[in-house]
Amino acid sequence: MNKVIVTDHPLIQHKLSIMKDKNTGSKDFRELLEEISMLMCYEVTRNFPLEEVEIETPLCTSKTKMLTGKKVGIVPILRAGLGMVDGMLKLIPVAKVGHIGLYRDPETLKPVEYYCKLPMDITEREIIVTDPMLATGGSAADAVTLLKEKGAKNIKLMCLLAAPEGIEAFHKVHPEVNIYVAHIDEYLNDHGYIVPGLGDAGDRIFGTK
Repeated sequence: MNKVIVTDHPLIQHKLSIMKDKNTGSKDFRELLEEISMLMCYEVTRNFPLEEVEIETPLCTSKTKMLTGKKVGIVPILRAGLGMVDGMLKLIPVAKVGHIGLYRDPETLKPVEYYCKLPMDITEREIIVTDPMLATGGSAADAVTLLKEKGAKNIKLMCLLAAPEGIEAFHKVHPEVNIYVAHIDEYLNDHGYIVPGLGDAGDRIFGTK
């Protein structure tokens, strides 16, 4: 059963509001995206399994919990998804990073693939796909389809903003993949942009038009 998890922590909502402001420059936008991604990573990894281990503290032997060696892969959808990677790597420094290049055709609004490089052991990894915007849902759906074709079995999608239309379209193709978002906005406009949204995430990250 599909599931959408909204990480509505006050710090995330505060930082997201600053990102949405049209007067926020690229430097601050990038830093805020990295910070929010790190905060969201806390929620995305909540169900990672633990095992009991025995360690020596400065005082005595103690039984405690550690991750069970879970292998993680972070796969940003280029180019905007790159802005979410560094924040996640601060919490999961051993994660491997793959890349999927997709762009949206301005006429058809359909995604076009131009690059794909993934970890060799992708079948063994918990994959977290990152893209700031889940608008039409086409790019995210195609990226996950590609990952499944390469053998990925455990996949999560992590976005900053989502439109209801994008969530519905994505889950029609991948009903079992959970979506983690910071906020669900109102709707898509005729150009496929999320409203009220924050504009083109890639342009605001990299300072392009």
